[in-house]
Amino acid sequence: MSDTSGEGAADHLVFRILGPLQLIGRGGMIRIPPGRQEVILAALLLEANRVVSTDYLVDLIWNDDPPDTARTQVQICVSRLRKIFAGAGIDAAITTRPPGYVLKADGETVDAAVFARQLAEARLLGKQGRAAEAADLLKAAGRLWLGDCLSGISSDTLRSKARQLDEERLTAVETRLQFELDLGRHHELVGEIQRLVHDNPLRERLRGLLMLALYRSGRQAEALETYRVGRELLIDELGLDPGEELRQLEASILSADPALHTAAPSRQHSPAPAAPDPAPAPADAPPPPSYRDEIPRQLPADTADFVEDEEQIASIERALTGDGTRRAVGLAVIVGKPGTGKSTLATHIGHRLSENGFPDGQLYCDLRGTGTPATSAEVLGRFLRALGIPGPVIPEALDERAEMYRTLLASRRTLVVLDDAASESQVLPLLPGSSACAVLVTSRVRLTALPGSYRVELDVLDTERALALLERVVGTGRVMREPAAAEALIRTVGGLPLALRIVAARLAARPHWTLASMVQRLANERNRLDELTHGEMTMRASLSLTHDGLAAGDRKLLRLLSMAQGTTLPGWLAGALLDDDRPFPSDLLEPLVDVQMLDVVGVEATGGFRYRFHEIIRVFAREQLAAHDDSAVRGAALERMMGGWLSLAEQAHRRIYGGDFTVLHGSAPRWELPESCVDELLVDPMEWLDGEQANLCQAVEHAARERMDELSWDLATTLVTLFEVRGYLDQWEQTHQQALVAVKAAGNKRGTAALLSSLGSLYLSRSQHDESRTSLGAALDLFSELDDAHGLALCRRDLALLERMHGNDELALALYAEALRDFDRAGDVVGRAIVLTQRAHIWMRQGLDDTAQSQLDEALDIYRSVGYSGGLARTLRRVGQVLLQRGEHGQAVSTLTEVLELCRESGDVIGEGHLLRDLGQALSIMGRDEQAKRFYDSSLTVREQIMDQGGAAMVRLDLARLLERTGERSRSREMLETAARAFRDRKMSRELREAERLLGVAPDAGAVFRTEPAG
Repeated sequence: MSDTSGEGAADHLVFRILGPLQLIGRGGMIRIPPGRQEVILAALLLEANRVVSTDYLVDLIWNDDPPDTARTQVQICVSRLRKIFAGAGIDAAITTRPPGYVLKADGETVDAAVFARQLAEARLLGKQGRAAEAADLLKAAGRLWLGDCLSGISSDTLRSKARQLDEERLTAVETRLQFELDLGRHHELVGEIQRLVHDNPLRERLRGLLMLALYRSGRQAEALETYRVGRELLIDELGLDPGEELRQLEASILSADPALHTAAPSRQHSPAPAAPDPAPAPADAPPPPSYRDEIPRQLPADTADFVEDEEQIASIERALTGDGTRRAVGLAVIVGKPGTGKSTLATHIGHRLSENGFPDGQLYCDLRGTGTPATSAEVLGRFLRALGIPGPVIPEALDERAEMYRTLLASRRTLVVLDDAASESQVLPLLPGSSACAVLVTSRVRLTALPGSYRVELDVLDTERALALLERVVGTGRVMREPAAAEALIRTVGGLPLALRIVAARLAARPHWTLASMVQRLANERNRLDELTHGEMTMRASLSLTHDGLAAGDRKLLRLLSMAQGTTLPGWLAGALLDDDRPFPSDLLEPLVDVQMLDVVGVEATGGFRYRFHEIIRVFAREQLAAHDDSAVRGAALERMMGGWLSLAEQAHRRIYGGDFTVLHGSAPRWELPESCVDELLVDPMEWLDGEQANLCQAVEHAARERMDELSWDLATTLVTLFEVRGYLDQWEQTHQQALVAVKAAGNKRGTAALLSSLGSLYLSRSQHDESRTSLGAALDLFSELDDAHGLALCRRDLALLERMHGNDELALALYAEALRDFDRAGDVVGRAIVLTQRAHIWMRQGLDDTAQSQLDEALDIYRSVGYSGGLARTLRRVGQVLLQRGEHGQAVSTLTEVLELCRESGDVIGEGHLLRDLGQALSIMGRDEQAKRFYDSSLTVREQIMDQGGAAMVRLDLARLLERTGERSRSREMLETAARAFRDRKMSRELREAERLLGVAPDAGAVFRTEPAG
C-alpha cells in the first residue's frame, strides 16, 4: 500500500501543479521565469509522459497570431527548461518526439500523478469495504493541494484544463466525506461540510452530505433548512428544482427513515472470497506483448519562411495522392541545380500531406547523392528499424530487405521522402509496392528511368516569389521603402533561394543597413570573382560576403567544422575543433546559425541542438580551410574531433557495463569534454550511442581514411556495445572492415587482432561458424604473440561458445577455464561473469544443477556490484531455467517474469519474445495449459510482428505439442505444418526433423518439447 501520510508522498515531489506551478530541485524551490517557459512547463506537466505537439504550444503562447520564429522560440524555451533541470539536479527529461515534446518523469515526482494514483487506490479500497483506509488515503491526496490548480498561469486554455483537476479535487473530497460519514464521524464533519457548501452552494452532492451529517447529529431542523435554502438558490440561479437524490433525502429525513443512520447499501461490501491456491501473477494475467506498430515521423522541420508556388505544389500532391483509381505507387521527382530549394520543397509538401494524405507516417533519408551515396541496403535497414523490426531480424540480402519493406508497407498509407538521390538504381529498391503509399525524390540528376514518375524541375525564384521571401525575412516595410534595390538584390544573387535567405538574414540582423548598401556590397564581391552568371558562382559570391563579415574566430570554426562528415552535427564538436572546454560549446555555433551558414535541424533529448551544413556551404568552407589553415592546424583539430567521439563512446560503454569490461582499448589520444557536458549527453548512454550511430560509424571510416589506425580500431570495437544490443550487424561488419584495412596497412598487430576477434563474435551472431572459427583463430595467434591477456580471454570465450553450440562440451569447458584465467589476469570481472553464465548451461545440460547455480550466483553478484543490467537479465533467465529443471516451478515463473520486465524496460523486443516463450514452457510443465497458451500466443504475436519467422516457428512447435495434449488436434496440425515450412525455408534441420516426427507420429505428441535456450 502507498504511503498515506501525505508528508511521505510530498517528500518525493519535484513538480507541483496542484496550486501554483512549482519546481523543486535538490537545493529547494527553483524559479521558473514567468511567461513562455512557465506556460510550456505547465502544458507538459498536465500531459506528463505524453506527447504535446509543438503547434499546441505555439497556440498556447501566441493564440492565433504566432510570429514566423514561433517554433524556434518554443525550442529555445524547452532548451532553457532542460538546462534548469540539469542545473537543479532534477531527474527528469524533456525529450523531442514528433510532433512535439514529452516530459518524462517518475509518477511519484508529479503531484497530479500522485493524486490520481491515490484517488484510484482509495476507490478500490472503498469497493473492498475498507472505508477507513480509503478515507485516510483521500486525506493524504487532499494535502497535496496548495490552492487552485496552476493558479497564476495566464493561459485560458491551460486554466480550462486546470479546472478539470479542480473538479476532481472536489469530487475526491466528497468521496472522502461519504466514507467518513459511513464510519460514523458525522459530528466532526459538520463544520467542514458547511464551509464547503458555502464555497460551492450549487453543488448538490455536498449539500446532501451536509443534510445527512446534520440529521445524524440530531439536528433534523437544520438539515431540512439546508435543503430549503439550496432549493431556493437553485430556482433563483438556474431556474431548476433540486435533483431526485436530494429530494429523496429530504423525504427520508421528514419520515425519519431508519436507513439514514447506516451506510448506504451500495457502500456495504462483504470481504472478497479467498482464491484457492493463488497462481503467480504472470500466470494469472499474462502481460500482453509490448511491441506496437511503429509510426515513423522522420521528416526534418518545415521552413517558416517558405514561399509557396501553389500550382506547383498542387501538381506534386496530385501525383503523390492520386484520384483514388491509381494502381501503382505515387512517385514524384524534384530535380534542379544546387540552391534551388529541392529539399525545402519536398519537406514542406511532406508536412502538408502528413496527416490527411499519409496518416501512417513518413520515412525520410538523405541518400547523400553529392557525397558517398548511401546504399539501398543501408537505407532499407534504417527504414525497417524505423518500422519496428529489430536489427537481428533484418535479413542481409538486399532483395530480402526490399521484400520485408514492401510487406510492412502493404497495409499502410506512408510517404517516403528520398532526399538527394544519386541514381535510379539507388531509388528502385526503396519503392513500396502498395498504391496507398507514395515516394517523393529529390536529386541533382533527372532520374528519367524511374517508371511512372512525375518530374518537376526547379529553377531560380521569379521576382514575385523572391520579393515575398525577402519580405518574410526582413519585413515588408523595408522592402516597400526600397523596391528598386530589392529587385536589384534579387538579380544580384541570381534568384537562388538559399543565397537570398543568407543575404536576407544578414539584413535582418542589421536593421540600420539599407537594401541598397547590400546591393553595393554584393556588387563589390562580384568584381572579385571570375564567373558571375553561373549559379554556383552567384552562390559563392553571397557565401563569401557572409563569410568575410564573420569574426575571425567564427570564420575559423566554420572552416574546421567542414571536416565533420555527418549529415547532422552535435554542438560539442565546436569545442573540440577549437580546443575550447566551455560547458555549453554549442554557444560557439550561434554566430554561424545567425547568418544561416549553419542550420539548426532539431533538438536532442538532452536539450542540445543539432546542426547541418547545406552541402554547397560545406564545399565553400572546405575551400576556405584549404586556403587558410595549414596541415598542422587541420591535423590537430581533426585529432581532437575524433578523440572526442572516442572519448564519449568509451564513457558510454563504461556507464553501461560499469567499467572498461569486455572491450579492448588502444593508445589513441582522447579529447575530454567538460564533465557537465558528458553527464548531459550520456544521461542514457545506449540512447546516445543509438542516436549518434551514423556519426560514429562515419568517424570510424574517416579515421581509417586519414590513416588514424589506432583510433579507428578502438572506436570500431567500442561501438560493438551498440551494435550487439540493437542488432546493427551490417554496421558492425562495415566499420570493422574499414578499420581492418587501416590497421593492416600500418602493421598494427594489436588492432588487427582486436578487429578479427570482434568479427569472430559477429559471425557467431550470424551463425557463420566457419568464418567465426577462422577469424577467432587468427586473432588468437596474434594475441598469443603479443601475450595480451584481455584479447586472449575474449577469443577463448567465443571459441568456447562455438564448441558448445556444436555439442563439444569438454573442449568448451577447457576453453572456458582458460578464458577465466585470462579475464582474471586482465582484471575484467564482467568478462568473468559472462563466462560463468555461459558455462553454467553446460552443467545444466549434464544435470549438474547445483554446480550451474553456484556459477550463476557468482555472476549475479558481479553484475549487481558493477550495475550491468544487461548481464543481470541474461543470467537471471538462466537461473529461471535451472529452477524449472529442478522442479521449482513457481519460483522459476517468478524469476522469468522479472527478466521479462527487464527486457521490456530496455526495449528488447527479441528478449521479450524469448521470455514469453520461456513462461509458456514453464506453465505447460506445471499443467496450467490455458495460461501457457496465452503466453505462447503473446510470444507468437511478438515474433510475427517483428517478422522473425524462425522464432515464430519455434513457438508454434511448442504450442502444437500443448494443443495436441489438450485435444485441439486440428489446430495443432496446422501449427506444425506452418512451422515445418519455416524450418525448411531456413534450413533449420534439427527443428524440421522434430516437426516432421510430430506430424507423422501423433502418439508422442504429448511430450514437453525442450529446446536449448539462446545464449
